[in-house]
Amino acid sequence: MLPQAKLDALVTRHAALQAELAGKLAPDAFAKLSRELSELDPIVEAITRYKELLREIDDVVAIADDPGSDAEMRSIAADEKASLDAAKQQLEDDIRLALIPKDVMDERNVILEIRAGTGGDEAALFAGDLFRMYERYAALRGWKTEILSASDGTMGGYKEIVAEIRGAGAFARLKFESGVHRVQRVPDTEASGRIHTSAATVAVLPEVEDVDIAIDDKDLEIDTMRSSGAGGQHVNKTESAIRVKHVPSGIVVFVQEERSQHRNRAKAMAMLRARLYDQEQQKRDAARAAERRGQVGSGDRSERIRTYNFPQGRVTDHRINLTLYKLPQVMEGEALGEIVDALVTEHNAALLAAEAGAA
Repeated sequence: MLPQAKLDALVTRHAALQAELAGKLAPDAFAKLSRELSELDPIVEAITRYKELLREIDDVVAIADDPGSDAEMRSIAADEKASLDAAKQQLEDDIRLALIPKDVMDERNVILEIRAGTGGDEAALFAGDLFRMYERYAALRGWKTEILSASDGTMGGYKEIVAEIRGAGAFARLKFESGVHRVQRVPDTEASGRIHTSAATVAVLPEVEDVDIAIDDKDLEIDTMRSSGAGGQHVNKTESAIRVKHVPSGIVVFVQEERSQHRNRAKAMAMLRARLYDQEQQKRDAARAAERRGQVGSGDRSERIRTYNFPQGRVTDHRINLTLYKLPQVMEGEALGEIVDALVTEHNAALLAAEAGAA
């Protein structure tokens, strides 16, 4: 049974928000209440449909049980009840899932960090392939990708690349990508045709706001310097690159992609907040490691989560034992959604099972 009191409270809150938004509000209050209303809209719509279904089921039951109804009408009512019962079960599952507390960061933008691991030049090339995969996946979903910092590999690709992905629900979709990604393929430089194994580490961090992480200016060491790399004469004239060190944690971030020192500083602070938040989350996660073992992977970056096998044209996600023989489509970002969908489904199933066990 669904918790009726909780459903009624959500419907009441939804109506109250609509009434408040109809009045005069300060811009910040209006934005906050609008966001809350938009989050409640889908579940209140489901609750409304659920109540309608219950009334429809009562109606067909009355017909099916009415001895005054003819046999054909009772048979039709019985068939309709079976269909309505199936729809009711599905809706109950959807509502239970919606009632589970969501990750407060799910709707946030993402700071994506990819670093070449073991494998030398081939690892850097693979890091570049992974970045392009996420960039294309983001574009297919209508999200925007912007590079914050990059260190090029000797033969191409990246030793390290950090980017921001902006779009609704970006963190909810990409958060399971954190971990070690392994590639098996024959490098272009390999004359004997021998398959090499290389790796790259992916970290997906939610973009964190000032209210989420408080940073004391006294804890920061900020240096400006001239940008390096492409950019023509401009890079030799303007000290626009920013290096920020958070002394207590030792975390250092560097941004040089913008010509504006002010914009680079804002991006550096966004990266720093994301890393500090992630550090705090990892501390909490370590304290509840046993609980996390029941979820989709631990999120530990030392954990190998996926293998991309080019000779066999397959991608295997080791956490959910999913293998797709669609490697080119995955690398183009097109079939990556199938893996993400499976990870989200598995995660939701685990949440539902945990909720049922606690009930």
